[in-house]
Amino acid sequence: MKDLDPIKLEILWNGLLSITDETFVVLTRSAYSTNIKERRDHSTAIMDRNGRLVVQASQALPIHIASMSGLMACLLEKFGEDIQDGDLFVANDPHTAGGTHLPDVNMARPVFSDEELIGFMCNIAHHADIGGMAPGSMAGGMSEIYQEGLRIPVIRLFRRGELQHDIMDLLLLNVRIPEERRGDYFAQIAACRLGSQRLLEIFTEYGSDFLLAAFGQIIDRTEKRLRRALSEVPDGVFEFEDVMDSDGIDAFDIPIHLKLAIDGDRVHFDFSGTSKQVPGNINVTMNATQASACYALKALLDPDVPNNEGILNVVEITAPEGTLLNASFPSPVAARAHTCQRIVDVVLGALARALPDRAVAAANGANTTAVFAGTDPRTGNGYLYLETLGGGLGGRPTHDGKDGVQAHITNTSNLPVEAIEMEYPLLVEEYNLVEDSGGAGEFRGGMGLRRVVRPVDHICSFNGVGERFRHQPWGVHGGLPGRTGRFLLREDDGETTRLDDKPGDVKVKQDQAVIVETPGAGGFGSPRQRSPDRIEADRESGKFSEQYIEQHYTP
Repeated sequence: MKDLDPIKLEILWNGLLSITDETFVVLTRSAYSTNIKERRDHSTAIMDRNGRLVVQASQALPIHIASMSGLMACLLEKFGEDIQDGDLFVANDPHTAGGTHLPDVNMARPVFSDEELIGFMCNIAHHADIGGMAPGSMAGGMSEIYQEGLRIPVIRLFRRGELQHDIMDLLLLNVRIPEERRGDYFAQIAACRLGSQRLLEIFTEYGSDFLLAAFGQIIDRTEKRLRRALSEVPDGVFEFEDVMDSDGIDAFDIPIHLKLAIDGDRVHFDFSGTSKQVPGNINVTMNATQASACYALKALLDPDVPNNEGILNVVEITAPEGTLLNASFPSPVAARAHTCQRIVDVVLGALARALPDRAVAAANGANTTAVFAGTDPRTGNGYLYLETLGGGLGGRPTHDGKDGVQAHITNTSNLPVEAIEMEYPLLVEEYNLVEDSGGAGEFRGGMGLRRVVRPVDHICSFNGVGERFRHQPWGVHGGLPGRTGRFLLREDDGETTRLDDKPGDVKVKQDQAVIVETPGAGGFGSPRQRSPDRIEADRESGKFSEQYIEQHYTP
C-alpha cells in the first residue's frame, strides 16, 4: 500500500499509544505486589501479527523492548498457525523463550477479527519472586539458571478462552507468596483482555487494510527518523571500556569493551573485547544487550522517537556467544539489569567522543536490589519485600544530574515509606540522599539514596545485589566521579559491619538494621567552571558538606 495520509496515521498512532497507556495503568491498579502496583515495574505493548513491536506504553521500561520482541519470535516459531482466538501465552525463560531474566514474566494474547489474526496484546511484569534458592530470586551467589527460579517456556495459559488450571497450579506451586503471584498474574491477564478489546475497536473503525499497513509504516517512520539523526553524527570508530565490580562469586573487575562504528546512517556495536560469561548471575542474553544499546542510542540522538521495532532495526550488534553480553545456557542472569546499566554507560562513554556537546557522565550504573523476607508476626503469614533503588543520574551539558532516581533503562519508581510499613513488618528509620555522593563538576552528578530498614518483632533475612560499590561512576570533560554505594548491617549501639556488594542470606535481628546506600553519579565539566549561583545553591541545599564545597569549588 502507498504511504498513508500522515495526519490519519498520526491520529491512529496516538490511539494505539492510548491503548498501551491504559493497559499499563490497569495492570498497575490491579496488581497485588508493591513491586508492580507501587514501583510500576512492568510494560505493555502492541505487536503486529508478524511479532514486530509497534507501540510500547509511554511509561514502560526501555529494557523490556527486546524482551517482548524475543517472546514473539519464540511464540510464532513454536506455534505457527496453531494460534487460536482466546489463547493467552506465558513465558519467562531467557535461554529458550526470549526473556531477559526469570522474574520478568511475559504474556501475549492474540487479537482476532472474523478469524483474521491482526496482532497481539503483550505485557511483561517483574514478579517479586519466581522461586529458586533465595527469596526474591535475585540474590548473588547463584551459579546456574536452575537456582534462579521457575523457568517457563512459551506455553498456553489460556486455550480458546479457558484457563488451563494445571498450568496455573504449576506456576503457583513453585513460588513464594503464591497468593500475591496469582494476583499479579491475573492483573497481567486483565490488561491483555482490555487491550484486545480496545484494539478491536480501532480495527472496526479503520478496517483491516489500513490498520495492518499502518503498523508497518509506524515502524518504518521510526527507523527513518532514527537513521536521520544518526546520519548527523560524525563518522568514525569510537572505543570505550568499563568494568563490573564482581559477579558475586569469584570474578572481579569484569570488562565490558565497546568499539562503536558509525558510517552515515549505519551503526555497529562491537562488544568483542568483553569478558567471557562469568559464574555469577550478572550475565545477560543478547535481547538485553540489544535493548540497552538501542536505549542509549535513542536517548542521546532522539529521545522522543517511539519505542518500537524501528529502533531495533537500526542497530547492528556483535557480541560473541558465551560472553558476558551474549551468555549461553545454563548461565545465571537474574541480576542482568546491573550489567545493562553498565552497557548504557559504555555506549554513552563512546558517544561522548563523537558528540562531546551531548556527553552524559556515568550514572549510578546499578539497579541496587534489596530483598527482605520472613514471617509477619502480625498475621503468621510469610512476606517478601523486594525493591530496586535508584541513585544518581550523570551530569549533563546544561544541567546537574538528577538525585535519587531510577536512571536509564529501569524507569521505575522508588517505593514510598508508607507502602513499606503498611504492608510489611518493617520500620524505615531513614530515607534520604547520601551526602556528598554526586561527583563535582560544572554540572554535578546526581546523589545516591540512603535507606535504613529494621525488622519489627521478628528476625528476617536480607539479600541484595549492588554495583558501582567498588568502582566509582566516572565523570566527563573534567567532571569528577561520584561516590560508590554500600550495604551495611548496623547494631543498636551504632557499630556497623560492611556487607559484600552481593550478599546472600543475611539474618537481621530486631536490634539490627540494614543500611542501603546507592551510588551517586559522575559530574560534567571542570568543577572550577561551576557558577557561583549553583555553588551557593549546593551550600543551601544541605546535600553537601562545607568540606566538599571548599575542596572542589574554592579556587
